[in-house]
Amino acid sequence: MRWMGRSLMGLFLLALTLGLLAMAAGSLRSTLQDRWARQARIRPAEERVFAVSVILAEPGRVVPVIESFGEIRSRRSLDLRAPAAGTIIELSPHFVEGGQVAAGELLLRLDPADAQTALDVTATDRREAEAEQAEAAAAVLLARDELAAARAQADLRRAALERQENLLERGFSTETLVETTALAASAADQAVLGKRQALAQAEARATRAASTLSRIDIRLAEARRRLENTEIFAEFSGVLSATSVVEGGLVGPNEKIGRLIDPAALEVAFRLSNNQFASLVTGSGGIVGAAVTARLDLFGSDISVVGQIERIGAEVGAGQTGRQIFAGLPPEAATTMRPGDFVAVEVSEPAMDGVVRLPASALDAAGNVLVLAEGDRLAELGTEILRRQGNWVIVRGPDIAGREVVETRSPLLGAGIRVKPSRSGAAPAVETPEMIELTPERRARLIAFVEANGSIPDDRKARIIERLNAASVPVEIVNRIEARIGG
Repeated sequence: MRWMGRSLMGLFLLALTLGLLAMAAGSLRSTLQDRWARQARIRPAEERVFAVSVILAEPGRVVPVIESFGEIRSRRSLDLRAPAAGTIIELSPHFVEGGQVAAGELLLRLDPADAQTALDVTATDRREAEAEQAEAAAAVLLARDELAAARAQADLRRAALERQENLLERGFSTETLVETTALAASAADQAVLGKRQALAQAEARATRAASTLSRIDIRLAEARRRLENTEIFAEFSGVLSATSVVEGGLVGPNEKIGRLIDPAALEVAFRLSNNQFASLVTGSGGIVGAAVTARLDLFGSDISVVGQIERIGAEVGAGQTGRQIFAGLPPEAATTMRPGDFVAVEVSEPAMDGVVRLPASALDAAGNVLVLAEGDRLAELGTEILRRQGNWVIVRGPDIAGREVVETRSPLLGAGIRVKPSRSGAAPAVETPEMIELTPERRARLIAFVEANGSIPDDRKARIIERLNAASVPVEIVNRIEARIGG
């Protein structure tokens, strides 16, 4: 029985060994099949090709444009101030905010009662001074006549004294008679001295009368000037601003009552950096006389006016940099622009020849560009950046002339990479503005703001309101109006 058990145990071990070997063979076969399958799926690596947009770099003449912002001003403005205190008894119907007045037009009149009274009193004083002067002149004439008579009498007394002295020498007179005659001659001389003193006093009185008359004439002229100052006239034709008085109101001396602005003498003041100013100065024609375009934003209906640079600021203000430039605008700018408007300014620089205008996205920080080489592979070339104009850059590089340049660089592009170029020969499509439908409340709010805005001309105001009344309104116009409203 023992051998039977051992035989069975041997068979069991043999079967277990064969099973384990079969499992190992199956696992080895599965592993080999997986490896063979992975090796069969490996494909040879292919070069990646990127699609890029390219433009042709064609050297030519480019006119750089400097962009800045400025403020509309009036070269001719006048503060209206009350020359004296008083009550306004008459006010021009045009003396309102935005009222247009002509040169020499009466703007307002103050109560002239006090000034007229002072003038009348001074005129009366002058008539009294004239009478005093006439009386003093007559006194001078009388004093001169009296002096002449006294001198004649003194001459007679001296002649009588000489006769008495001659008679005394011949023995026909006495000492007593001679002494009496000498005393009479001395009294006559004393009378002449008194008349001379009286003449001097009369002449001094005449001089004082003339001085008094001159002083009163000055007071009379001042009284007339004060009376004239009760009326304020327009020095030139213009538009009134900042009016702050009403008929019947009281004004103090030198109180500001308004401002007169000449709308036909407008200019735009803007500031340029030192580099921008240097680029204009180095031009052949200089900066004075250069053309300037001022653009006013009116809710999508921009207004552009062309002017000329007239002068340059004399100094740089505290805490400021660059140069302040003043450009005169034509008289027709007064129909759409007002002093205080904030406008965009464009100044054309001298033309540059032999340069290339490229998108700013085509250059890296060092000014290098990617160009299309043989086999549609990229090559990197260096350029000299001359001007940056918004999203465009003006460069000079002899190596890129006639080459196709990648419009937009990316970190995936570099020298030696193969690309698929896309050339746009057709004209760029016109962008369609984004439209929006307004609710009745929002539409009414926008229209009310436009109608209340006095800086927009009537014709352009009607055009904007017509756009707002349409079923779909451009989003740009809505955003601009709401930005002004503050909503």
